[in-house]
Amino acid sequence: MATLTRTSFNPNKKQSDPERWICIYPAYIDSNKTRVAGRRVPKSRAVERPTCFEISDVLTAANFKVGLEPKFYPREQSNEEEARGRVRVQLKNEDGTLVNPAFPSRDSLFLYIGEKIPQLKSRVFKSSGEGQATSQSGGKKKGKGGRR
Repeated sequence: MATLTRTSFNPNKKQSDPERWICIYPAYIDSNKTRVAGRRVPKSRAVERPTCFEISDVLTAANFKVGLEPKFYPREQSNEEEARGRVRVQLKNEDGTLVNPAFPSRDSLFLYIGEKIPQLKSRVFKSSGEGQATSQSGGKKKGKGGRR
């Protein structure tokens, strides 16, 4: 994982230069977003609150070169830390051939990310931990909690 610096676009740069890599914002695959708000995959294939680190993990496991940038998605309304981040991915080699022929376009890459993020260990453990927390808190009283 590399941190990238921004430079002005130069059409003479090769496909292997990080400037020419495609950008992926977490909002592209967020099921809580609408198409107008930036979601680019069908809601059935989207993920709830993905992070740039999860996207990076999935792409690194698929043998892509990945870079993280501390950028906000322009359509994002909130400036929370969870919403921060942009992932750059090398889709094509220096000679113009695909890095991974299974992913010929950015849309196929978005769908793959939406499919793999729920299978991450961090997601699996979070979902099982949430179920235990709600069952334990069922016996507590509701109300002001002693303040009168």
